[in-house]
Amino acid sequence: MPHIPVPDNLYGIRSLAAWRPETGKPLYELAEVLLRGHSPLSSAERELIAAFVSHKNDCFYCMSSHAAAARYWYKDEKQTVDLVLDDYMNAPISEKLKSLLTIAGKVQRDARTVLTEDVEKAKQHGATDRDVHDAVLIAAVFCMYNRYVDGLATIAPAADDYKAWEEMGKRMGSKGYIPPR
Repeated sequence: MPHIPVPDNLYGIRSLAAWRPETGKPLYELAEVLLRGHSPLSSAERELIAAFVSHKNDCFYCMSSHAAAARYWYKDEKQTVDLVLDDYMNAPISEKLKSLLTIAGKVQRDARTVLTEDVEKAKQHGATDRDVHDAVLIAAVFCMYNRYVDGLATIAPAADDYKAWEEMGKRMGSKGYIPPR
């Protein structure tokens, strides 16, 4: 049960954005820029970073919704998302993305632990300064989103409501981050 009277027909951050549109709008605009805007990282990779950080923060709603969006972008390789969330170092992703996920994981735990060596390793695997920047910012922002969603006890579809999650991922992937009306 949410801690504030949010619309009961909306899940997670959508309910919070509907309850307080003046704060929801910039949060959605930031998600749109980070996850769908211009970046050398694909939308699939950026959604995967968001899901990965949310998974590490035990934020069920954000992990599930962004994993669904990542599956949408990964298309025929959507099983990659679950493999990454289970054990990213052994998942079928590039060394570059593994390095960026390592950095994102450090940001999630304690951003001060990101070392020059972590960034250099990512660059050795082809990451650019922009890749590193975007991975760090996505990780930091999703820590905030996770705490916002969980701190107000928003609701989410059941874990086994695959259709609801798939539809959410499709909406996020095809329409982007548009606040509810």
